[in-house]
Amino acid sequence: MPDRHWIPIESAATNTAPAPEVAAVSHEGESDDWLFFCHGLRSDKSGSYEHRCRRAVESGYNAVRFDSRGCGESDGEFVESTLEARLTDLRHVVDYFDPGSYALFGSSFGGAVALHTAVTDERVEAVVTRAPVTTVETFDEYRATVDRNGEVTFDTGERIDHRFFDDLDRHPFSDVVDRLSVPTAIFHGGDDAVVDPADSFDAARRLEGDVLLERFAGEGHRFSRAGEQRLLERVFGWLDWVRSRP
Repeated sequence: MPDRHWIPIESAATNTAPAPEVAAVSHEGESDDWLFFCHGLRSDKSGSYEHRCRRAVESGYNAVRFDSRGCGESDGEFVESTLEARLTDLRHVVDYFDPGSYALFGSSFGGAVALHTAVTDERVEAVVTRAPVTTVETFDEYRATVDRNGEVTFDTGERIDHRFFDDLDRHPFSDVVDRLSVPTAIFHGGDDAVVDPADSFDAARRLEGDVLLERFAGEGHRFSRAGEQRLLERVFGWLDWVRSRP
């Protein structure tokens, strides 16, 4: 059975407020291999991530899904959930479980979280991304609204302001290009209207080392059920290859 955890982010504590906690769910596998999942900008650990974790367990992984601060069941405000905050959340979640090594799966903005983590944590042995955000231009429309109105407010009431973009500019994809050394897989829907598939092709061209890039014809930013099933078969087939390397 999956186990629920509340993980304090001590670095975010203040003199007037205790450390916020992020909600995580772990799925125990039958090996010492670990796979951590990073959700997208306005997503959370539920839905497809529960299915992905179950599939990971079938492949022998201990799988962990969690809500970044301001998302799902975790503490905090969405407006404070910058890339740096999400990198910090992931680091605390990984340290909580303390694996010797691990792989990452990041979707959309979670792909950016996974890629930037892979160049700062030597425990990362492989990165899988789906429609990863690899360029600040992905959010140009939101940036223009923030420049004009001071913030973007989504239909759910969630909002972002200049802090999101100030932080995003401090984490260019060139940092990843210069330092990424682990095997990387990029999967992208060919009809994605949210994150341009061309961005993934450009990212793959710039990255050195082992890079797998696959375009899923007919799939958008959210994959169909059949597309998701095919994605997972490809993901875990590729991870099996990574694990089998000498």
